[in-house]
Amino acid sequence: MVGTMRDATGSSVQRAAVVAGATGLVGSEVVRGLLADGRYGRVIALARRPLALSDPRLVVVAADFEQLDRVLAPATAGATDIDVLCCLGTTIGVAGSEAAFRRVDHDFVVALGRWAAQVGARRMIVVSALGADAASRVFYNRVKGETEHALMALNLRSLVIVRPSLLSGGRSEFRFGERVALAVAAPLRKLIPAGLRPIAADDVAQAMIDAARADSPPGVIESAQMQGAAQRAGR
Repeated sequence: MVGTMRDATGSSVQRAAVVAGATGLVGSEVVRGLLADGRYGRVIALARRPLALSDPRLVVVAADFEQLDRVLAPATAGATDIDVLCCLGTTIGVAGSEAAFRRVDHDFVVALGRWAAQVGARRMIVVSALGADAASRVFYNRVKGETEHALMALNLRSLVIVRPSLLSGGRSEFRFGERVALAVAAPLRKLIPAGLRPIAADDVAQAMIDAARADSPPGVIESAQMQGAAQRAGR
């Protein structure tokens, strides 16, 4: 049976994945990859809008991070083996202010981490960013670093943090600064160290999926390690 395994006692275990930021650049790739993976009997997408996907194992719920218990309880009912993959992320320009940015990239992520700890999720895998540092003078990097520290303090069973560099891929929203940076980096790609060069969203998504299904140890996966992950997986 797809998504059902046996534990050491022979009891059936329903494996489910919860994906936050499921309509974003990385999140949408994560959802596709999980649905293609027979290990998951249920893929639960926390989303602000409908997904352009249809699968009997896909459950879409409202991305209400202030009431995660209420929105996720019905969707996770019966699942005793849960992986949480957090792909939340915005920019100050898109969010509208530093406070709004922090609410998404820190408050919502930590709220999901608290929920994961509360339900005893098997693993939480979170997209952070290259340069994340709670002591940074750069607001973006500082918030990312503070978010990582807050998650580490939650006593999760297992926490994996991925730190991609500049993401490339077909975003649904226009980000001017990102477009300019990608255009400048494109002709210099081979000269840029692997850890700093732009990384494809599907590489980040595949690295997250690999970390979940391969039972990778808790820790940090840097951008250089994720380069080419999708190709290695045959995507």
